[in-house]
Amino acid sequence: MTVPFLILQTGQPVASMRRHGSFAHWIRVAAGLERDEAVVVDVERGDALPDREGFAGAIITGSAAMVTDRHDWSERSAEWLRDAAHGGLPLLGICYGHQLIAHALGGEVGVNPTGREMGTIQLDLHPPAAYDPLFTGLPTRIPAQATHLQSVLRLPDGATVLAKSDQDATHAFRWGGAVWGLQFHPEFSTTHMRGYIRARSDALAQEGRCGKRLARQVSAAPQARQVLRRFVRHVRESRQG
Repeated sequence: MTVPFLILQTGQPVASMRRHGSFAHWIRVAAGLERDEAVVVDVERGDALPDREGFAGAIITGSAAMVTDRHDWSERSAEWLRDAAHGGLPLLGICYGHQLIAHALGGEVGVNPTGREMGTIQLDLHPPAAYDPLFTGLPTRIPAQATHLQSVLRLPDGATVLAKSDQDATHAFRWGGAVWGLQFHPEFSTTHMRGYIRARSDALAQEGRCGKRLARQVSAAPQARQVLRRFVRHVRESRQG
């Protein structure tokens, strides 16, 4: 029997996008995991954090919450992630999850000084990405979907930056041999990205940006989705090896 992945759900999509399912559902489908290959624990809604034994790895979702708010559920999750990382459990954090892992391991999270990053962006891969299991072989510049206000401002000790964008110097990092953070959303399709832009149209207008123009600029990001699938494959191959 295949050992399941744990998905720690730290929030819900904006109301207008919930008809497409939860964050955990989007991630499971994008990762190529069947229903019985993933266990979802909704920490934001109060689910107890499980014993990490029995899971191949854990994926941590995005959230509308802010890591700097230090919610009880978030801080409990950070403690669990710190123990899991030091215990060798493979981890992949997405957006909020990326920031929460960095916070858990001693990094700093805060408001991105350049403001909101949203839409289909371009990621520039750093040289270490060429040797990373999740990024090796990808072009040095790839599109990705992003929506966030906070960022990892200082990496945990021992972490390596793998990718950056024009607005965020730490769009992806690896810590140790089996912990990754992704500020971008590998699970987002163009439908998800455009839906989020529409939901944030008022905020974008207040910032002097045109949501309709931003939505027209959305494009597919297949290499970014590959990173998520590679995490699943790498973890499984590592267990077999």
